[in-house]
Amino acid sequence: MSLRRGVTFAMGSVLLVSAAQLAMRWSMTRLPAPEHLLTAHIDLAAVAVVTAAILAYALSMLCWLLALRDVPLGRAYSLLSISYALVYLLAASLPWFNEAFSLSKTLGVALVMLGVITINSRPARAPEFRSAP
Repeated sequence: MSLRRGVTFAMGSVLLVSAAQLAMRWSMTRLPAPEHLLTAHIDLAAVAVVTAAILAYALSMLCWLLALRDVPLGRAYSLLSISYALVYLLAASLPWFNEAFSLSKTLGVALVMLGVITINSRPARAPEFRSAP
């Protein structure tokens, strides 16, 4: 049960960090450059989305810490790679991001996902703790 709980927290971290990346990208295209912050109109919706994205990052870190209690680091860390694929697929699929699919990017994402599947296809072994001599 603890491995399942850990993977659930790891996937929660992946979803939150992916949402945060997309939200930050959306917001930063609507906010002025730093040198124009004092003179430009500030889109309050974009500021709210950036704030929510920062909160999503914080919650993602909390999920990650909880995942590390139950999942071996090598397995858990590979699961984070799912966020690369998720962000790419959503950014290229959703029209407001104005990103495009490409063969090379899609192939790269497919290879990353193949790696995640390869790493996580074997049953996890219980961690071995050694006492100090």
